[in-house]
Amino acid sequence: MEGGEEFVPPPECPVFEPSWEEFADPLGYIAKIRPIAEKSGICKIRPPPDWQPPFAVEVDNFRFTPRIQRLNELEAETRVKLNYLDRIAKFWEIQGSSLKIPNIERRILDLFSLAKIVTEEGGFETVCKERRWARVAQKLGYPPGKNIGSLLRSHYERIVYPFEMFQSGASLPVQPCKPRPYDSDDVDKEYKPHSIPLRQSVQPSKMSSYGRRANRLQPEPEPTEEDIEKNPELKKLQIYGAGPKMMGLGLVARDKARKKDSDIPPPPPNLIVKSEVKKKEEDSADEFDSSAKDEPCTKMTMRLRRNLNNPQFVDSFVCRMCGRGDEDEKLLLCDGCDDNYHTFCLLPPLTDPPKGNWRCPKCIAECKKPSEAFGFEQATREYTLQSFGEMADTFKADYFNMPVHMVPTELVEKEFWRLVSSIEEDVTVEYGADIHSKEFGSGFPVNNGKRHLSNEEEDYARSGWNLNVMPVLEQSVLCHINADISGMKVPWLYVGMVFSAFCWHIEDHWSYSINYLHWGEPKTWYGVPSVAAEKLEEVMKKLTPELFEFQPDLLHQLVTIMNPNILMSHGVPVVRTNQCAGEFVITFPRAYHSGFNQGYNFAEAVNFCTADWLPTGRSCIEHYRRLRRYCVFSHEELTCKMAACPEKLDLNLAAATHREMFIFVQEERKLRKALLEKGITEAEREAFELLPDDERQCDKCKTTCFLSALACTNCPERLVCLYHTQDLCSCPIDKLYLRYRYTLDELLAMLHRLKVRAESFDSWANRVKEALEQEEGNKIGIKDLEVLKEEAAERKFPDNELLQRLRSVLADIQRCKSRSKELLDGTQSSKMSLQDLRTLVETMQNLPCVMEQIGEVQVNEWKKDAASPPAGDIKALLDEGALLPVVAPVCEMLSGLQEQGRWLEQVRRTLGPEGGEVTLAVLRNLMEAGCNVPQSVGVETAMAELQELLTIAERWEEKAQICLEHSRQKHPLSTLEAIVNEAQLIPVQLPNILSLQACLSRARAWVTDLEEIQNGEHYPCLDDLEGLVAIGRDLPVRMEELRQLELQVASAHSWREKASKTFLKKSSQHSLLEVMAFKEGERQEKEALLRLDSMDTDTPPPSGNPQQNGGSSPSRTSGQSLCVCGGPPRPLLHRCHLCRDWFHGGCVPFPTVLGPTEAPL
Repeated sequence: MEGGEEFVPPPECPVFEPSWEEFADPLGYIAKIRPIAEKSGICKIRPPPDWQPPFAVEVDNFRFTPRIQRLNELEAETRVKLNYLDRIAKFWEIQGSSLKIPNIERRILDLFSLAKIVTEEGGFETVCKERRWARVAQKLGYPPGKNIGSLLRSHYERIVYPFEMFQSGASLPVQPCKPRPYDSDDVDKEYKPHSIPLRQSVQPSKMSSYGRRANRLQPEPEPTEEDIEKNPELKKLQIYGAGPKMMGLGLVARDKARKKDSDIPPPPPNLIVKSEVKKKEEDSADEFDSSAKDEPCTKMTMRLRRNLNNPQFVDSFVCRMCGRGDEDEKLLLCDGCDDNYHTFCLLPPLTDPPKGNWRCPKCIAECKKPSEAFGFEQATREYTLQSFGEMADTFKADYFNMPVHMVPTELVEKEFWRLVSSIEEDVTVEYGADIHSKEFGSGFPVNNGKRHLSNEEEDYARSGWNLNVMPVLEQSVLCHINADISGMKVPWLYVGMVFSAFCWHIEDHWSYSINYLHWGEPKTWYGVPSVAAEKLEEVMKKLTPELFEFQPDLLHQLVTIMNPNILMSHGVPVVRTNQCAGEFVITFPRAYHSGFNQGYNFAEAVNFCTADWLPTGRSCIEHYRRLRRYCVFSHEELTCKMAACPEKLDLNLAAATHREMFIFVQEERKLRKALLEKGITEAEREAFELLPDDERQCDKCKTTCFLSALACTNCPERLVCLYHTQDLCSCPIDKLYLRYRYTLDELLAMLHRLKVRAESFDSWANRVKEALEQEEGNKIGIKDLEVLKEEAAERKFPDNELLQRLRSVLADIQRCKSRSKELLDGTQSSKMSLQDLRTLVETMQNLPCVMEQIGEVQVNEWKKDAASPPAGDIKALLDEGALLPVVAPVCEMLSGLQEQGRWLEQVRRTLGPEGGEVTLAVLRNLMEAGCNVPQSVGVETAMAELQELLTIAERWEEKAQICLEHSRQKHPLSTLEAIVNEAQLIPVQLPNILSLQACLSRARAWVTDLEEIQNGEHYPCLDDLEGLVAIGRDLPVRMEELRQLELQVASAHSWREKASKTFLKKSSQHSLLEVMAFKEGERQEKEALLRLDSMDTDTPPPSGNPQQNGGSSPSRTSGQSLCVCGGPPRPLLHRCHLCRDWFHGGCVPFPTVLGPTEAPL
């Protein structure tokens, strides 16, 4: 991703979870979900939890060789950049220098994007002249304000500009061109060019997974001769490669001794050697002994010594254009490949030998030639499942530095798309893809006789979801292809590791595909619906035209991916999903899909085609014809083979085949007519199906011919389809002839048989309708209806409304026969109602066939009806009705009358004087029971009375509830008393009224207590008053006395607070009462002293009217007692300042108010 943007996952694809009933018909269920799933291109299906097929691969014998994948070569845009870097690196290698890619802002400079943006801005001269380098830097994603534009100009001018001039055909400088050094803090990284086959020949380490991670900017080891012998691509490059690096020069065999000079034969005496002397290259210095080093050594002699054993070594000393070795003074030696060319043989000819280094046309063309077609290289190591799993798990654990099963799928997904977009970082993985299950064994149980299967394995071997079975189901088109097409009819196996990927592609012939993950870590999928297939192709061609220019069918090669975020930003809808073990993923026709593996897993995939695919398959063949792509099978042959046996086809498939065949016949008639108009009249029959595919392919469009082809007697090895008759040859018309498989009459006959098969349903439907609509007197037998049903099953008619109706009628017939037999035999488990009996008779009369039991059932019905008893005593009638064999309606009516009487009696007993307490629950139960009693006038009247009583009771209960709630406004005592008095008139016990009545009693008691305190002889205690206030507040009654009492208590609290502030100190240990008693005692002591003084001079006051000791006398008569002793008053009385009672001075101790030194009074 450019600019380091983080990958954003696309939306999820639909996920389906079929029931067991739906799961039983695979292709039917897929057709059912198709309208929804096809809009996304792919979908996921989770089988029922109990569907778990055993893994049938023989693990010990399973060995495979995986493919090698370098992740950043998979991505389209990254591959374009790598190809560009290879070309520019080759250019600098030809110039005798190496490419070093600079770093700017801590990231490698993207030379391809730099060159592309400069070209879009008008070229190097225009960008420099108009000073657009800052804009170039901004487009490359660099931050502004750091003078990066001038740095980019410097890099472009010294690295890219010479290459662009060379590409445009301009002459290079005379002196060897080398990139000039520049001042920078970042260190340049050397880039070694390597073509695509050489990239793929790098094998991953077999000992350590760390060998998989490499840096592209580090030099790779030179291939040895053994590598070239093993790798056909390297061997090809040794002969036809570009540049010195790929010529295979200077290679040394690993296990072969070097030849001595004495073993090398001398060169031929007539061989002309160019006289120009050059220095020996470093890498060839050790190939010669000391005697050879003393000789003058030229490039030609070096080449001679290295290639004397080459049977074509003489060609190295002659002109590559004319093949002669004369005029040596005009023979130029290429500094790139050591080939020779006469100056006058070049185009244009050279008048004088060029100065400095000179490159031949082949080297220049090698540097300018387009990139080779990309493909995956097969690894050389063979794995077992265990060894591959150990390697895959080790690699993933080391890469993420955590256990494999703890790596989040989101992290793997983001890292994958980062790696495929990275130019600098190479990660190589291996993928066991397209492994033939017929050779290595399927993951599903297969009943092929090789081993005994258990009962469970037999079930899974026959299951339609078994990928070996699904392509050959009766509803599948591929079952009519005899050949076992690997990957389409025969499943392929896939053993994946983390990051191993499958690129954007659509299935062959735009068929369906289904993939099942047997076990292992998830597989991440991306899908594009078929309606957006052309949009995806358009976007990829627009963004990477360099790849499609020389490989138009690139998307059919399964070697290219592109980031889904890039596709989505250009308007291509993309969905994703994570396929876990035990789940299916289905791709729909022409739906592009790609993905990668989250880790070590094992999957299996196959193709299948249904009837709805046929038009899509025909469109695919037309698409292949435009691309000149080979077909996997002939679509015409498949259609004709199905048309040849129409009676074996499913009805839907027959109808679809008829439509396809009709189009083929019309087109074939038109094409053959065009041949006749051209004068081609000769024709011969040809059994094309017996010919190999490569012998019946159109020489122009590569389409596999079947219905017809045009051939020539002079060119027997060639033929063309009738769409390209003008491209066969230039021979006369009379040499051309038509090779055909069927005549037009035969095709029309096949079309007619298909039509009959497709229309056979209409004939059957008419007979079914006629049989089901027969009236009395024309009814058919039951066997005739069963024959129609068997015919539908035999001809595989689709499930439809008419067939369901026929099945329903046959089911009704069987049910009527069964019930009639039970009724007539008396073996029924429960009594049949009269209505059920009448319904049975009506059903039998309405059936479209003759029922033999209907006469006996009608007689039985008459007897049941005639046995209805007359009106009378209810209980006696009910007893008599219980003996009847059926449930008569009169018995039900009598039971209803009996229930009515019971209920009315219960109501009267409950509301009468002898009834007990009536509560709301009792009333509600009576109402509920009355609703279940058959209605009558008496019942309705009683129900109305109960409803009225219940309504009134509930209303008074609601009023009482409102009065009891403390949150609402309190009501006066008189109001509540009135409510209670009125509610007591209702003959229902109301809980809230009783609670309110209890509250009123408590309120009256509270008022009484308050009056006693107020009218009492003693002052009330503050705690008592506070208790009264708390009680009064809890009562749901508004009382004026409570307000007055609250004011008195508040006043007392206020006085106590003021007295505490006045007399109490903060640190005092005494209570307020103790301090106040002390103050009062001082005052009384003073008064007592004064009274003592007066007693010395005066006589004591009369006992009946004492006025001492406080200036007051007890309000008692002389005959009354006082003090604790109960004696009469006598002098020296004390009065308590709290209770105001009098006490004798000798009976109670006098308060000690004097000091301890003073004598007591």
